[in-house]
Amino acid sequence: MKLLIVDDEPGITSFLKEGLEEASYSVDIASDGKSGLDMALSNTYSLIILDWMIPVLSGIEVCNQIRKTGSMVPIIFLTAKKNLDDLLIGFEAGANDYIKKPFEFEELLVRINAQLKKSLKEENTLTVGKLTINTLSHQVFFDSKEIIFTPKEFSLLEYLVHNMDSVCTRNRILQEVWEIPPESDTSVVDVFITFIRRKLEKAGGRKIIQTIYGIGYVVREQDLL
Repeated sequence: MKLLIVDDEPGITSFLKEGLEEASYSVDIASDGKSGLDMALSNTYSLIILDWMIPVLSGIEVCNQIRKTGSMVPIIFLTAKKNLDDLLIGFEAGANDYIKKPFEFEELLVRINAQLKKSLKEENTLTVGKLTINTLSHQVFFDSKEIIFTPKEFSLLEYLVHNMDSVCTRNRILQEVWEIPPESDTSVVDVFITFIRRKLEKAGGRKIIQTIYGIGYVVREQDLL
């Protein structure tokens, strides 16, 4: 996993880079807010360690700009500030966590690992209204109740939710979910939709999958809220 450290103190960045690389992380370093922001927006990082007081652009400004792009990369602030109001400003800017200077490397590492674990879980979870799909464990919950699906049922439901508010034709579903030519018999799609609907309805999820007659199926976000 690649991390970005944005801090203007060479002693701190060198210390962190060495420790994190020993922990098997790849590390990039920026020494001011502008270069840090440019690197954050032009590369893919698993997590950003961001000092509050840095030249050119402050850590708060950098954090704000990153969040404005829609990025949800975990951000941990390094700060000497102890005032609660200051810390709240950091969280309002979009920070996920903070650690006060001076700090122990072991504590920072624990916080990094916790944020990465949380981020990975969120990346593998689709949640819309009462419906939650975990793409890693292949579990589905509706209103906190688990629904057991076969592997193919799960793949079909996941596909429809991934393409929410878009009508998925039967031929397209055959290609993407079954990985067979679109000219094949599409009735298998209808059969599996029926199986999924029955299980969802039994759990209280009615009318989640809508039929677009003559075309295919769609899951609409408004029906899940």
